[in-house]
Amino acid sequence: MAFDIKDFKKGQPRWCPGCGDHFFLASLQKAMAEIGVAPWDTAVISGIGCSSRLPHYMATYGMNTIHGRAAAIATGAKVANPNLTVWQVSGDGDGLAIGGNHFIHANRRNINLNMILLNNRIYGLTKGQYSPTSPRGFVSKSSPYGTVEDPFRPAELCFGARGHFFARAVATDAAGTVEILKAAYNHKGAAVCEILQNCVIFNDGTHSSVYDKAGRAKNAIYLQHGKPMIFGENNEYGLMQEGFGIKVVKLGENGITEKDILVHDAHCEDNTLQLKLALMEGPDFPVALGVIRDVDAPTYDDAVTAQIEEVKAAKKYHNFAELLETNEIWEVK
Repeated sequence: MAFDIKDFKKGQPRWCPGCGDHFFLASLQKAMAEIGVAPWDTAVISGIGCSSRLPHYMATYGMNTIHGRAAAIATGAKVANPNLTVWQVSGDGDGLAIGGNHFIHANRRNINLNMILLNNRIYGLTKGQYSPTSPRGFVSKSSPYGTVEDPFRPAELCFGARGHFFARAVATDAAGTVEILKAAYNHKGAAVCEILQNCVIFNDGTHSSVYDKAGRAKNAIYLQHGKPMIFGENNEYGLMQEGFGIKVVKLGENGITEKDILVHDAHCEDNTLQLKLALMEGPDFPVALGVIRDVDAPTYDDAVTAQIEEVKAAKKYHNFAELLETNEIWEVK
């Protein structure tokens, strides 16, 4: 059965004009239509925050839960109904502060969830406090003299929790966002998609270097499995290995050709290079976009389902009536 974007739309979004949530919502609906899973076989689960209003605008099953608990509720939904496609949507504050513990354990357990992290480096709904991803020195209502702590880097947190899938896109890049969402769906296990977006009210321009098409051409690299890591407005730059690290080189200089450029391997179990790519940032390195890591591994929900069936097969009873009959019984007439 074919579906259209309108099959997944509901209501009138209530976000500030220009908010990245508008862009992401449209991309998610487009991705779902192309994936082809029915709305009634889909659940969108969020926590609390501006981005967490998203389930209200989806014609699927949905739940707006409590702060930081989206991953916990999504886990329960997936384990209880393995046939349900579950999308978990959280902001950087909701997902990595009070929800940080659930985030790392959902990755560690490798639960088959599509985990969306909308990262604008600010608490928007509560009016502009700094978040776990705000940079050191960031001035906000809760840090008027600048933060004195280093931020979480979502990729580093995901990889450290033994995550097997990590991808990144910019909210204003519809094609790039749809591509990683479809890849997340096709990955079996916890799939983290970091979406870079601005908060036009409290943190506008936080991702300005890659927020428009011209900026991405200069300052981003689109990674594709099996393809050389080349970028630039005219594909004039590439990434090469240098010792245990990587460096940016210009093709044609010092005899460097495309054959010298690193080839992206998203499926490599050793995440050393993948993490280096995920952590690149300017001005010396491009921002990595696309699927950075995509490795197969056993999933928690499959293992739980298999364990239940194994235990049931070994038992003499499989329901309450059979349980009663395992003991001495008598009939009263």
